[in-house]
Amino acid sequence: MELKPEQLVAQLGSGSLSPAYLIAGSEPLRVLEAADAVRAAARAQGIDEREVFEAEGNQREPDWAAMKATFGAPSLFATRRLVELRLPTGKPGKEGGALISEFCAQPPADVVLLVTAGEWSRKHAGKWSEAIGKIGKIAIAWPIKPHELSGWVEQRLRSRGVRAEPDAVQRLVERIDGNLLAAAQEIDKLALLVGGDRLDLATMESLVADAARFDVFRLIDAAMNGQPAQVSRMLAGLRAEGEAVPALLGMVVMELQRTAALARIKARGGNLSAEFKAQRVWDAKQPMYHRALQRHSPAHWDALVSQAGRVDRMAKGREAGDPWVALERVLLAVAEPRAVRLLARADV
Repeated sequence: MELKPEQLVAQLGSGSLSPAYLIAGSEPLRVLEAADAVRAAARAQGIDEREVFEAEGNQREPDWAAMKATFGAPSLFATRRLVELRLPTGKPGKEGGALISEFCAQPPADVVLLVTAGEWSRKHAGKWSEAIGKIGKIAIAWPIKPHELSGWVEQRLRSRGVRAEPDAVQRLVERIDGNLLAAAQEIDKLALLVGGDRLDLATMESLVADAARFDVFRLIDAAMNGQPAQVSRMLAGLRAEGEAVPALLGMVVMELQRTAALARIKARGGNLSAEFKAQRVWDAKQPMYHRALQRHSPAHWDALVSQAGRVDRMAKGREAGDPWVALERVLLAVAEPRAVRLLARADV
């Protein structure tokens, strides 16, 4: 059974450790905290010896032979050991997958295996991860969706003893803009400064800095997810940080072209799942594209690609107009169909 990292952390407080754990996902804070909880539970149960295996130097993979030897060798200093395997890509390869499956088939009584991965999608799963699931626990840190962020922030505030009013929670969500590491730091700071007092909006605004991560990837996600207010705010942030339109436009055009191609396939009744696979769109990202495809016809997507070409010409001085204003209008049109009419205006 797949758990959320927070569910795994809660379970570790009682009972004995499982023989194996897999903790993976693109949210580093949630992966790190769940892995730390496993390590803490191991120490609490007298497991002080720990070995870590990961790719080092020019190696593309961990030393599988050494890891296999570790599984079979008795501990010199403790009755039980924690063996960690770190897979940044989430893929152990054929040899690594076979070794993990072999371990899970007959787990040594003196070893607890902890596998962590920085990338994860349904395609990463295989016989090796299924083997871990049969004898242990799997926790996947899927990205927190925009509508889930308020609940995540509020729960974390409560866990640190901070009672916050709803508008104060929402303001913190706006300030951190999906950056869970920044959110965790701010919440820890608030716990020290506020203590048991109730946190209102004015206090929140005075204590929390704007730590939003303005980057082109989140900008595109906001547009594709239909969040026009976020688009305008993040684009203003990127401009204030000194970004240049050409530096952003490459990714914007690529996503528009990809979505236009998906729209044509959908319109003719083609296999979107196969196209997602061909385009290497992860499972966690596919709902975003489905939502975006519902907002525009294939012709509209093609028109948006053409408008992005206009932005490029403006940025290079080959066409009159403000490229920042033009780019904002394109992305607003992606997010909100009613904003398409802005593209026809000449006051760019």
